[in-house]
Amino acid sequence: RERKRARDNNVTLERNIVVNCTLCGGSKSLSTSKTSNSNLMKHLQKQHASTKLVEKEPEGNVGDSSSVDTIPAKQRKLDFGQPAAQSITQPQLHRLIARYVVEDMKPISTVESHAFRQLISHIPVRGRAGKAPSRKTFSSFLDQEYANMESELKNTLDMVEYISTTADIWTVHNKSFLGVTAHWINAQNMKREKAALACRRFMGRHTYDSIASELDNINSSHGLSFKITSTVTDNGSNFVKAFKVYQPPPQSDDSEYEEDEVTFVSIGDVLQNGADDADDAISLPPHQRCASHTMNLISCTDVEKWLLSEAATKTIYRSATTKCAGLWNKASHSTVAAEIVEDIITKKLLVPCTTKWNSFYYALERISKIPLVELNTISSTLQLKCFNEREHQCIREYCAVMKPLTVALNILQGEDQCFYGTLLPTLESLMTKTLAIKNVKTRFAHVLGSEDALLAAVTLPKFKLRWLHDQARKDLAKARLLVECRKLLPEQDQLQPGTSATNTTQHPGSSKEDEFFSFEENEDIYATAEGEVAEYLKSGATGLDSLNHFPMIKKLSLKLNATTPSSAPVERLFSLGNLILTPKRNKLSDHKFEKLLLLRYNFSLISSLTCTRTTTLPF
Repeated sequence: RERKRARDNNVTLERNIVVNCTLCGGSKSLSTSKTSNSNLMKHLQKQHASTKLVEKEPEGNVGDSSSVDTIPAKQRKLDFGQPAAQSITQPQLHRLIARYVVEDMKPISTVESHAFRQLISHIPVRGRAGKAPSRKTFSSFLDQEYANMESELKNTLDMVEYISTTADIWTVHNKSFLGVTAHWINAQNMKREKAALACRRFMGRHTYDSIASELDNINSSHGLSFKITSTVTDNGSNFVKAFKVYQPPPQSDDSEYEEDEVTFVSIGDVLQNGADDADDAISLPPHQRCASHTMNLISCTDVEKWLLSEAATKTIYRSATTKCAGLWNKASHSTVAAEIVEDIITKKLLVPCTTKWNSFYYALERISKIPLVELNTISSTLQLKCFNEREHQCIREYCAVMKPLTVALNILQGEDQCFYGTLLPTLESLMTKTLAIKNVKTRFAHVLGSEDALLAAVTLPKFKLRWLHDQARKDLAKARLLVECRKLLPEQDQLQPGTSATNTTQHPGSSKEDEFFSFEENEDIYATAEGEVAEYLKSGATGLDSLNHFPMIKKLSLKLNATTPSSAPVERLFSLGNLILTPKRNKLSDHKFEKLLLLRYNFSLISSLTCTRTTTLPF
């Protein structure tokens, strides 16, 4: 037994080592294992918990035999905690606060909130704790950011050659605002870009001359009077008349050959009639009617008019829609009715809204998908008239017939990937899928015969000539595209293929004569245009960036497809405005409201509110 105890002691001595604690003055000896330092850690935690420990470098070389008995280091644990916060400057903190208030459309009084100021105080700022600005200081800061945004927007628009705009009037809280948005295609990356130009208070009656004056003022203040290819509005009579009356007079080709007549007038008469001539100075760009609004008129007004004109459909359609209206009225005005509907079909009924396109279709579609038994259970529970099989079938057939119109309307009210060239292919596809061909041709007569709409569709790689089914129309579209490309050739500064450098060297006395008799050069130019058009139509690429390989077609597409087929963008501007101009913020001035709205809509253009203005922020 003694021999076994001695053997166990020898094994223990081989596995353990004895160390002295230097923090205890060297008087404390501790025994620990060579493969674990848990015993030593327990001692340090109990006796020296308040002492900051620093790892000491081992003495001796790695190959020294004296380091064999040292304690092997434990593998360090990975720290997944948050890194130490980096400090920022006070202007950077102000920009972060401005970004939060503008992007989330918070009131300016947010900076005065005690909870918000307490939150900001925990953000480390160089030299001191973070401090939120006062409301007055922050308001002045937003005014400066708005001025920076306006300057950057004007610089951006100055570099754009072709721009289109959308305009509309919005009435809310007994106030009217005129909104204008700008749209263009970036020539570098061939992507659609947008910006809000104004959302100004519109005082007085919405007459055509007042609208024209305000639109001309907005366009000229941004330097866009001669850059706008077209302005898209709804079919309101005041907008239509404004653009009809204040269109610039057509330029006559014979004007350069007419002799100018000199007329002498009194300077007093000029000063007296200056106010009268102000209206004559107003000039508006070409006008385009909103395709989505026109399509909505077909899907609602024209279709309903046809249904009510036929005796076979009038009775059943009115009966079905009347019962649907009763369900919508109950479910939207009674919480008990809404709970009954949700308990039976586990969904809510969609209620039509006159200001939302396709809302009537989606409301009927929701009812058509409810089984007739459950639909009548809801009606009887709410003490309404039940649907019969014919009425339910009428609703289903209505949704099936109206689906192509709904899809077309959703396509046309797009923004980022929808161009003016999308309009004609959409109408062509719609007329092959629906029986409302007569209504489409009547409502869109000005578009179906438009050469600009045809060229806009052909210059989109997504469509080219594929949407045209008649070979004669394909040949006509190709010929018109070739004519427009030839018009752009004299603007090219570079030598065209097939034109030698010797041909461009002219003698001073014969330059005009040689240019007049330059038959071979004209043939080379036409061959170049025909070659580019042929290569473009033969190309299988469908992305808009493929136009970089066809400079003449690209220039034509940038001009024609800058226009949006719908005025939906300005409606989305008003939707943002409705989130800012809430009833609780009724004291917000008109000018301050416009600044906050434009800052929010043009957020991508505000470099001062992004994290890359001077340096990368740590948030």
